[in-house]
Amino acid sequence: MKTLLYLFLGTIFGIIMYKSEAASWFRIYEMFNFASFHMYGIMGSAVAIGIVGVQFLKKKNYKALDGSDLSLQPKEKGISRYLFGGIIFGLGWGLAGACPGPMYTLAGVGYISILIVIAGAVLGTFLYGLLRKKLPH
Repeated sequence: MKTLLYLFLGTIFGIIMYKSEAASWFRIYEMFNFASFHMYGIMGSAVAIGIVGVQFLKKKNYKALDGSDLSLQPKEKGISRYLFGGIIFGLGWGLAGACPGPMYTLAGVGYISILIVIAGAVLGTFLYGLLRKKLPH
């Protein structure tokens, strides 16, 4: 049953990403050139809705789908991990024209060439998993 719920929510997410043009290479290009507010508005709306949603869930003491607590654990502080991670993520986003959410949306609507980008993202994630313990914190 959980799988159907995740499939349904992912499908809704993909439709929203496509219809809002968040998966459009042209919209991403506009954003990186500061030529349009469109993508910033989408991301800002997502952050605002996320903040309200998380606060609501915490206030009502809801549990995750697997029954675990929703409280967040603090992460290690350190600027280098965010700086280098952000640079790598931004370069990949700029070169591919899509971040992870839109990559799967583009594959779902038939852009077959995005499968190369998805394969690269999966490979990069796998390599990070192998090297994570060896990287400086």
